[in-house]
Amino acid sequence: MDSAGGLSLYPSHRCKTIHLVRHAQGTHNVATEKDRSLLQSYDYFDAQLSPLGWQQVDNLRKHVQSCGISKTIELVIVSPLLRTMQTAVGTFGGDEYKDGINVPPLMVANAGGSNHPAISSLNCPPFLAVELCRERLIEHDNDILWTPDKRETNDQIVARGLKFLNWLWTRKEKEIAIVTHSAFLFELLKCFGNDCHPSIKNEICKYFTNCELRSMVIVDKSMTGSDISRTNYPGKIPQGLDLPSDVATEKQPEKVVTSDVEA
Repeated sequence: MDSAGGLSLYPSHRCKTIHLVRHAQGTHNVATEKDRSLLQSYDYFDAQLSPLGWQQVDNLRKHVQSCGISKTIELVIVSPLLRTMQTAVGTFGGDEYKDGINVPPLMVANAGGSNHPAISSLNCPPFLAVELCRERLIEHDNDILWTPDKRETNDQIVARGLKFLNWLWTRKEKEIAIVTHSAFLFELLKCFGNDCHPSIKNEICKYFTNCELRSMVIVDKSMTGSDISRTNYPGKIPQGLDLPSDVATEKQPEKVVTSDVEA
């Protein structure tokens, strides 16, 4: 029998939990609701969060704290753009930074013209900005992933996303939050769920709204990872017969008794 009613089992050390987050509403989202052509404008390329976006971040922060995610995440990976970094820091960072705290702030006050107070780095997971999970376009003189007259294609986004996931699997952390963009998530996740029930496929692939969080599990089915279990126990220690006691007694070799007394 291949499965038990559609269920399947997989070793936990070959799985990794990821919490996918699309950034909160940015000023570019507000502008492009009126004029979609502004989506490709450099004026909105590195947009900051809107006032509504910061409200969304505050609500998500309350959610991750109430459900316990904030205590189990070992690493936050973020696209190196202002709106994603603000979303990541506001959601998973420490409390409001105050003078006298003997740690550097994770975000300074009014970062990016946000009119938002500084955020402490105290009691929060490490943050890592990663180019592979950025938006479709990025403005950089040496960027080879796009040219001024041609945007990165959907297939190129998928290839970059799969490269990102393969890199992610090499990380030692078992539970990671990823704060990124709608196009990146939508194009990448369409590759998955084809072996699932249609409703699960839809749950995986549906479009992310601003500041939406979706938790998933990466499974290493191809043995590409070299991770070993931290919880498995080999048993049968000390080495010996692993049998019921009465059977084990019968299996013991007979003892040879010698005597110095002659018959």
